[in-house]
Amino acid sequence: MNEVECSGARPERQSERISQAPAVQALLLQVISLFVVMLLNAACVVFFHVTVNVFAAACLQGACAAALSKRRGLAPWWLVIQLLFAPALVFASALQLPPWIFLLAFSFFLLLYWTTFRTQVPFYPSGPAVWAKVAELVPADRGIAFVDIGSGLGGLLLHLARRFAGSRFVGVELAPLPWLISVLRARFGGSAARFYRHDYKRLNLAEYDVVFAYLSPAAMPALWAKARAEMRKGSMLISYEFAIPDVTPSMSISPHSHAAKLHVFHM
Repeated sequence: MNEVECSGARPERQSERISQAPAVQALLLQVISLFVVMLLNAACVVFFHVTVNVFAAACLQGACAAALSKRRGLAPWWLVIQLLFAPALVFASALQLPPWIFLLAFSFFLLLYWTTFRTQVPFYPSGPAVWAKVAELVPADRGIAFVDIGSGLGGLLLHLARRFAGSRFVGVELAPLPWLISVLRARFGGSAARFYRHDYKRLNLAEYDVVFAYLSPAAMPALWAKARAEMRKGSMLISYEFAIPDVTPSMSISPHSHAAKLHVFHM
């Protein structure tokens, strides 16, 4: 695959990228909330001669962190994480679980989400209804090249590869665990789909007739800029659920009545 060099914009320094990462901001807000709760507890001791219950303090810290995160403009899922983080720690500590369980859980989520703190794209699996609707959009009269950006467990590409034997299906995924699972599913299932552990920014989108993405709102402006710069005339960009800001899609369709929409952009 060809690597694409970015040009035009001034490269951000590493320290700037790290400080702007939502995970770093969330951690900082948790620390601020912890100090707020500590000050509140100290005030209760001085003026009322009572100490705030540990679990109540954790809940208060979570509420404070969630409120600060909302004000900061973090994504909705961060509000839930911020709200539950401190109470979950207190609850887990009360269970007196062996340390290896926490290490195992940390390792699992690290392999599953990997660079989510940087890319702002958490693990979003799609489903059979989405696969079937995407299959209706794929040209059936000729072989095409199709890439799934953030291919996850590989379900979409494995489904399409079974239906369109004459086409090339490629998935790119950064997180090690989903990528490994998709590779094993393709290998042991005899699928022609191929999966690579890459950042999509390393792809040359001009090589593909159809680009599918199920990312996050934060990732859409950069994806659109890359698509506009590289995708060929007549090719198609499909985004599930997340629209591109200030861009009207060629059409938007729902896999079923209660599902999010597929936004289709003809280049």
